[in-house]
Amino acid sequence: MLQLHVKNETSRLRAVVLGSAVNNGPTPTAEEAYDPKSLEHILAGTYPVEADMVQEMEAFNQVFQKYNVQVFRPQLIENYNQIFTRDIGFVIDDIFIKANILPDRERELDAIQYVIDQMDPNKVVRPPEEVHIEGGDVMLWNDYIFIGTYKGSDYKDYITARTNMQGVEYIRNMFPHKKVKEFDLVKSKLEARDNALHLDCCFQPVGKNKGIIYKSGFREEADYVFLVKLFGKENLFHITRDEMYHMNSNVFSIDENVVVSERNFTRLNKWLRDNDFIVEEIPYAEIAKQEGLLRCSTLPLIRD
Repeated sequence: MLQLHVKNETSRLRAVVLGSAVNNGPTPTAEEAYDPKSLEHILAGTYPVEADMVQEMEAFNQVFQKYNVQVFRPQLIENYNQIFTRDIGFVIDDIFIKANILPDRERELDAIQYVIDQMDPNKVVRPPEEVHIEGGDVMLWNDYIFIGTYKGSDYKDYITARTNMQGVEYIRNMFPHKKVKEFDLVKSKLEARDNALHLDCCFQPVGKNKGIIYKSGFREEADYVFLVKLFGKENLFHITRDEMYHMNSNVFSIDENVVVSERNFTRLNKWLRDNDFIVEEIPYAEIAKQEGLLRCSTLPLIRD
């Protein structure tokens, strides 16, 4: 039996589902692109190839092995992208919440059914159909649950709008003892540099009291100010539009002082080291072309 337990983003990780790039399928057509960044690379002929992505994910896996983390991988679906496990479900406290993802990604949940089977069935829930919520938008910070959403009336026109206000309310009702705070994110179907696909594209806590933040990812300045007040400006690393595009806020914490980061994030990695973090640098630039990075490829199940 898996004893699920996740209270925040940075406590010592014990068990995780890491996605897979094996048998990833052909390069999608422009019509099949889920986000503007993938589209950009499809059109430019620079969309990542499977062998490179498999290698990058193996480097990530090696870091988990080094820290004795129990790693589950999804069962293989032929010709199918199974990299971004963060989208398909998430753990809050000791409850596993299945995400209502885009309908054509439903099979990704089936591929981790063998992991779900090891959980207490009373602790596994699926929200009603009208509730949209994806793991990349859900961030636990002890008493707080931060949730990225999109409040525009044109929500349904945006394939990049992944979590709706019904999703926020669902979590609020389910965890009445938590402070649930939603953030209205900037979305774009066409310009990846102006698209916060999920909350972790423009914000993520690291350590005990620090965070990485992109101010222009928030539609309301008040949401940005809320985080600055909560964490303290001196504790936040502000990334640029270009660094946001390369997913600098999408690193992943194995412990309060251990962060897995992309090796090209020069400025961020220096800041982390200057603040006494151990930085495990790995190559992940090919996977980044699909508008997802390290946090997106993980689904934490147990943290201390």
